[in-house]
Amino acid sequence: MSNQFDVIVIGGGPGGYIAAIRAAQLGKSVACVEKWKNPNGETVLGGTCLNVGCIPSKALLASSETFEHTAHHLAEHGITVNGEVQLDLAKMLARKDGIVSKMTKGIEFLFRKNKVTWLKGHAQFTARNSAGNYQIEVSGEGAAQTITAQHVIIATGSKARHLPNIPIDNRIIADNEGALSFDSVPKKLAVIGAGVIGLELGSVWRRLGAQVTVLEAAPSFLAAADDGVAKEASKQFAKQGLAIHLGVKIGDVKTTQQGVSIAYTDKEGKAQTLVADRLIVSVGRVPNTDGLGLEKIGLAVNERGMIEVDDQCRTQLPNLYAIGDVVRGPMLAHKAEDEGVMVAEVIDGQKPHIDYNCVPWVIYTAPEIAWVGKTEQQLKQEGRAYKAGQFPFAANGRALGMAKAEGFVKMLADAKTDEILGVHIVSSAASDLIAEAVVAMEFKAASEDIGRICHPHPSLSEVMRETALAVEKRALNM
Repeated sequence: MSNQFDVIVIGGGPGGYIAAIRAAQLGKSVACVEKWKNPNGETVLGGTCLNVGCIPSKALLASSETFEHTAHHLAEHGITVNGEVQLDLAKMLARKDGIVSKMTKGIEFLFRKNKVTWLKGHAQFTARNSAGNYQIEVSGEGAAQTITAQHVIIATGSKARHLPNIPIDNRIIADNEGALSFDSVPKKLAVIGAGVIGLELGSVWRRLGAQVTVLEAAPSFLAAADDGVAKEASKQFAKQGLAIHLGVKIGDVKTTQQGVSIAYTDKEGKAQTLVADRLIVSVGRVPNTDGLGLEKIGLAVNERGMIEVDDQCRTQLPNLYAIGDVVRGPMLAHKAEDEGVMVAEVIDGQKPHIDYNCVPWVIYTAPEIAWVGKTEQQLKQEGRAYKAGQFPFAANGRALGMAKAEGFVKMLADAKTDEILGVHIVSSAASDLIAEAVVAMEFKAASEDIGRICHPHPSLSEVMRETALAVEKRALNM
């Protein structure tokens, strides 16, 4: 095997493996370095997303939703289940692990198909030679080797942020990784952090029978979301029994063999203690930029540990790029993927770009929450004149037939030009419905354009059209 490549990608997560495949499609010789080991000790591709993030969490969300639906919501469909609905947690977790294995093996196949060289181990910059090429040592499996490339893409992702004085053992106190593999359903579960991961994992275990309490330091719920969406989501979660306390300050956290106690101060300043069987700490993520040897090539990170890049993910050094969770912007797998494609095409001499305003956000709770573009509060802060339309799923025949009529679609458009500025959805199918809004915004569509497009009937997508019509106060079914 040659040690010289056109492109080296450090990291085999969604950003890295997609960058490697796209570069290979464009005729480059590509190596991808990845060191992730699964519980069996095998080195695998896919990074956090496929192994302990997006994919396994969505598998558990689907399984837990099926369990809850079977146990509590079949009667309204005229279906009676004789006897108690039984949970086989080990089988549910095995299903999740099987999906993860299938997906990671799929990336291996794609690497072979596209002739991407996978180097198993840890990558560390050692120098930049006289020709301007980067030298990288790969170590950890077998003898260390040095590889060289003119172009390098850093795609090392992120890891869970831990709180000081709260040791993670992934048994009693877990981060996102441990929370995917509890060996039993806790009777009482505490979650620190009401962000995306905290809400999703809290929802999984609540559906399976846990009494879940979420402690959030911020004074408001889902501050990044549109205020109307956050209010609706909070109402739905409260109906489900997910207890969310805002504006808290965490104090001492003490563990025993049986559980954990969390001392905190509530938003009124009163001292409280929450006793639970398990605790999930979900307070954000930090970039994986340590241990890369960046100092050996003269590249510094900022105060948040991130690598500074321009709009096309170029670092301060020539032919060195960084994408995904190690750079600015939302820590989202699909954002990393798009950056990986963009960088591979930049290396090829093309002129791609990403409109970060058109990157969608999704929270896979029930109902799901999704949005793209500006929130109403952002438009108000900018002083931009806008008009808004909103339409509920409760008036949609398909949603009623599915017994999933919670939520709405909200659309914001420029007051003069009618260009769509933001779309916000609370719905069982928000993650799929938001794609239409992304396409529309990428093409600078007006709300009228969506209102004039024929949507299938009956379908949940009709709510998008009705919302667009509502922008001009001409919804047809309200």
